[in-house]
Amino acid sequence: MSRIDELIQELCPDGVQFVALESIARTVPGLSGKTKADFSDGNARYVTYKSAFSNLTVDDAAPDFVKVGEGERQNSLHLGDVVITGSSENIDEVGMSSVVVREPVEPLYLNSFCFALRFHHQTLIPEFCKYLFRGENVRNQIRKSASGVTRINISKPRFMKVRIPVPPLEVQREIVRVLDTFTALEAELEAELEARRVQYAHYRQLMLDEVEAARKPLSDLGKWFGGMTPSKSNSLYWEGGTIPWLASMDVSDTTSEEIRGRITEAALQETSLSIVPSPSVAVVMRSNILRRRLPIGLINVDTTVNQDMRALVPKDGINADYVYQALRADSERIRLSCVRTDGSMAAVDSKLFFSWEIPLPSLKEQESVANALRKFETLVNDLSIGLPAELVARRKQYEHYRDRLLTFKELSA
Repeated sequence: MSRIDELIQELCPDGVQFVALESIARTVPGLSGKTKADFSDGNARYVTYKSAFSNLTVDDAAPDFVKVGEGERQNSLHLGDVVITGSSENIDEVGMSSVVVREPVEPLYLNSFCFALRFHHQTLIPEFCKYLFRGENVRNQIRKSASGVTRINISKPRFMKVRIPVPPLEVQREIVRVLDTFTALEAELEAELEARRVQYAHYRQLMLDEVEAARKPLSDLGKWFGGMTPSKSNSLYWEGGTIPWLASMDVSDTTSEEIRGRITEAALQETSLSIVPSPSVAVVMRSNILRRRLPIGLINVDTTVNQDMRALVPKDGINADYVYQALRADSERIRLSCVRTDGSMAAVDSKLFFSWEIPLPSLKEQESVANALRKFETLVNDLSIGLPAELVARRKQYEHYRDRLLTFKELSA
């Protein structure tokens, strides 16, 4: 019997109380009334959406600043607050959490695209919350509190109906001790894999840089298609649709023949949408994911696309896979040079992007380079071999064990 089992048997043998969030906490909104200018030359730290999304715990030494005037009424974060990302482009990623595990030494604010959950009493220790709100039992309820089409938003009233277990503090502490050990082991493996990815990306970039050929701007490589989203309120555009419609959230840096979205012939005839012939290279141009990476996909089926991306159909003499691999190799440099992140939604500067140049050798050499670059990609991302496979297995093990530890018998009323 584990120490956790012993504690449960001793302290709560008949089960654990479950409560709705609304009975033990309230929501606290993020920054309000701020303009773009307030985020340049700021004087107060704030937590970005990206940081809240990516980290289990809030960084109280956040490197991002916002201008907050003396006497200005804004909500700051405190020990025990659970930061929730209020929206996402993907239902699986909405409502991610990050927890304040120590009292900030100076005022720490929250961006307007998140909100904080603040408990009335210390019924849950902060370190326990960082796992509880990322566990599948709670995540599943959070996803059900959100809705939307192109943007998925949490309904706070529905979110506050989420029910969570409140085990004794001793049980919480022991679960934290065990899961912290798992997290540390996973972090070591992630660091090793990231180092390997950086190494491969370096050599991949060198391979592209060593291609001896005239450089051509992206605007000259073929025809670039844009798209749009047909009205979701018009069922004639969607029900029974058979024509692929690619959304920006589905561009995943991989070759794709599976597109989830489908529109009807009516949508194609009555809107500005047009078919993008395959193979094409899709690039996400507008999305907050651009704050982290630049999604690029090689699309091997004829499709339509939404308004947040552009798709290139290369002209004769240009290999689509080569363009895809070259852009993948250049993706971080393109992102740093061409993406604007000063607004509420990150976006690619079209003028800078389409003037970006890649080397364009003969078609035969393009095919050779594309094959070599794809091998590099496989070495890093093939989930069936090496470190990536080990990390996937470790994560599955961790998630399984975490969810088991966070599953409690409910105390009968």
